Amino acid sequence: MTLKNKAALDFLLTRRSRPAKTLTKPVPSNVELVEILKAGTRVPDHGKLEPWRLKVLSKPALDKTAVAAREYCNSINCDELVTAKAAKQFEDGELGVIVIEVQKSSEKIPRIEQTYSAGAVCLSLVNAGLAAGWGANWLTGWISHDKKFVSKTFDLEPNERVAGIIYFGTETIAPSERPRPDLAEIVTWE
Repeated sequence: MTLKNKAALDFLLTRRSRPAKTLTKPVPSNVELVEILKAGTRVPDHGKLEPWRLKVLSKPALDKTAVAAREYCNSINCDELVTAKAAKQFEDGELGVIVIEVQKSSEKIPRIEQTYSAGAVCLSLVNAGLAAGWGANWLTGWISHDKKFVSKTFDLEPNERVAGIIYFGTETIAPSERPRPDLAEIVTWE
């Protein structure tokens, strides 16, 4: 049996994502971000495939992505509100990390397990950012899943897709606690 880590358990029992739109400067330095990335990529990875990669977007890159989102939305005749919402997370962000799922050929590891591993990286990055004292949030939105947009904008290969965009920064507003799952409703014991 491993030793109990009360501090880690208390952190997980009280963790709370910070709304991305409330995150501002300062953001983690490159040195601080590397530590978060190291912690965030320590996830279940059956077969050691590393079915994900990361792309760090600084403020200038996020601004460029917001412009690309507006241009793309205009090219497919999106409603003004849809366009504004698609660009907003990139406009508001100060530092983002795109978790890109990379589906790899494997006779032993099913594709769904690779997807789960990429999702685990997203959550682990959020938790690592929070544990390091930063505000963090995992966002997507329809434009993050639009194959044509993300393939061109983020240079994705056909076997890749965006699992999430993790935003980091300094929180300006502490979110109120939200209702949590009622274990009596979702857990069965046999």
